Amino acid sequence: MISRPDPDEYAPYFGRYIAEAGSADPLSTLREQLTTTAAVFAAVDESRAGYRYEPGKWSIREMLGHLTDSERIFSYRALRLARADATPLPSFDENEFMKFAEFDSRPLASLLEEWRAVRRATVALFENLSDDALRRRGTVSGGPMSARALAWIIAGHERHHLRVLRERYGVEGAA
Repeated sequence: MISRPDPDEYAPYFGRYIAEAGSADPLSTLREQLTTTAAVFAAVDESRAGYRYEPGKWSIREMLGHLTDSERIFSYRALRLARADATPLPSFDENEFMKFAEFDSRPLASLLEEWRAVRRATVALFENLSDDALRRRGTVSGGPMSARALAWIIAGHERHHLRVLRERYGVEGAA
């Protein structure tokens, strides 16, 4: 069980993702999402994977690619914090990442398999961090962050984007 972080363990911006994660242990949520999120994206027909709900918004493929990129970055941050690395970690601009990602040139199934591999690695990381490691803190994006807060952020960030998939893209089964 990874306990909920205190508000001083993350910058206010990340609070929305921690709230979105709900009240369950985020490690359980991350494991469940391996099935539930995969099912949502697997049900999207390839012919619809390039759909954007309005010009300039990400396609469904890009949304999945963003989830993968973000999870890699969040997990890397958690690893650095858990290992007591005091180096301040920078922000990343998801829109700049998207300019060069080329997700729409790939089949959705390929993106989904990559996301699954990243998620399995994320679960393995958090399963093997001690309570002391999870509570270690550092500076991320100019603010405070603990390793355990990042587990909650990953789970909530994904729930946020699944809700957007349901509400704006009309993807069935999305949370």
